[in-house]
Amino acid sequence: MPEASPVARYAAEFLGTFVLVFTIGCNVLSGQPVWGGVSIACSLMVMIYALASASGANFNPAVSLALSLAKKQAWKETAIYMACQMAGGITAGFCYYGMFAEAFKLGPTQGHGWIEAGLSETLYTLMLCFVVLNVATAKRDEGNKYFGLAIGFVIVAGAYSGGSVSMGCFNPAVAFGIAFSSLVPSASMYAAIYTVFEFLGAALAVGLFFVVRPEEQDPENYPEPLPEPSDQSKLISEVVGTYFLVLTVGLNVLSQSTAGALSIAASLMCMIYALGSVSGAHFNPAVTTAILVRGKIEGAMAGKYVGAQIIGGLLGAITYASIKGNTFALKPNPWHAALLGEFVFTFVLAFVVLGVATTTPALKEMFGFAIGMCVTLGGNAVGKISGGSLNPAVSIAISVTHIANGGDFWACIPYSLVECAAGAAAAGVFMATLPSQMKASAEPNEQTPIAKVA
Repeated sequence: MPEASPVARYAAEFLGTFVLVFTIGCNVLSGQPVWGGVSIACSLMVMIYALASASGANFNPAVSLALSLAKKQAWKETAIYMACQMAGGITAGFCYYGMFAEAFKLGPTQGHGWIEAGLSETLYTLMLCFVVLNVATAKRDEGNKYFGLAIGFVIVAGAYSGGSVSMGCFNPAVAFGIAFSSLVPSASMYAAIYTVFEFLGAALAVGLFFVVRPEEQDPENYPEPLPEPSDQSKLISEVVGTYFLVLTVGLNVLSQSTAGALSIAASLMCMIYALGSVSGAHFNPAVTTAILVRGKIEGAMAGKYVGAQIIGGLLGAITYASIKGNTFALKPNPWHAALLGEFVFTFVLAFVVLGVATTTPALKEMFGFAIGMCVTLGGNAVGKISGGSLNPAVSIAISVTHIANGGDFWACIPYSLVECAAGAAAAGVFMATLPSQMKASAEPNEQTPIAKVA
């Protein structure tokens, strides 16, 4: 396909950013507390799919910075892209102001200061740029069709979690679009502060990208063939994926999010797409247990994975506790119902992982969506009964951090045992219901990234 002209590329960046910021303004000013985050994420996703062939669909100065730092985009192009993105965001801000005859102020939400807001902006901009680099630029995953879904739904993950602290910009063009339309000097100050933290998140994303995919440090000279990911890359990937999952869980719970299960599911889905070809993207000791019983990972490596997942979960919980200044406990209501609910829906999650990611042929494009949405169904179905943890790394992280506020640790023990038992049961049922898969070819080109490296 011929390269788009400079005019086409720059117009695409302006248009995509305009649509994103205009959608944000319309959702906020019309009052969409439940579906606003999904609407905004969808605006980003559809414009990425529509305009990626023209400009690469950055629509975010932080993303453009990350691409240049990772040697994926020329610095001159990034500078022009940033100007177009800022122009698109500011234009959109004035347009929604003209439409509603009002605007809204940018700044930390009630009960939070600029430090907490800045940390939130850093972390979810990091997540956004990290997902972009992995799904849209990594050699190992080139040609995939899920890149727009994975990138767009980072906004679902962040809007309901980090957004409860900072309003959820994760994009300097969004920050300045909101600030300029409000005509409030303090908003412009916060836009500048947010931009610093967002650029920091972009830089951290590049460093993390190079750690998990060292072959990407010199994109002009990829090794042929691409080497298998190292054990270090795999374990760091498990830490990172579980970290963002637990961080999103905690921020949603503590902010009493209106769409917590979907936000948490989106964080899982996005990180599966980003890291599936590195570690297999388990992020859950129950899933690792299922894959171990299925025979797709060795026992020693499974143990290391579980350790990495628990570490990632604890780091995520420490982070959400630091941002919100609070923790929470596992609250079974009642115990027998909570444990049964955890068993059933952890079983569903693990069984879906096995069914979409270890079969031949596997669900190559939609595997992350299928696995992630298991959290939506389980979280909503039993969230009020058990909390909908469905993951020992989540259960342990919640209980350990709650000790600081006088909570008990022991509740995570029965949760974790039941969840791991559900993973093992899922593997047993999988082998009983799909015996042909136990004999099927396991050649890498017939399976998803999860099955290749698990």
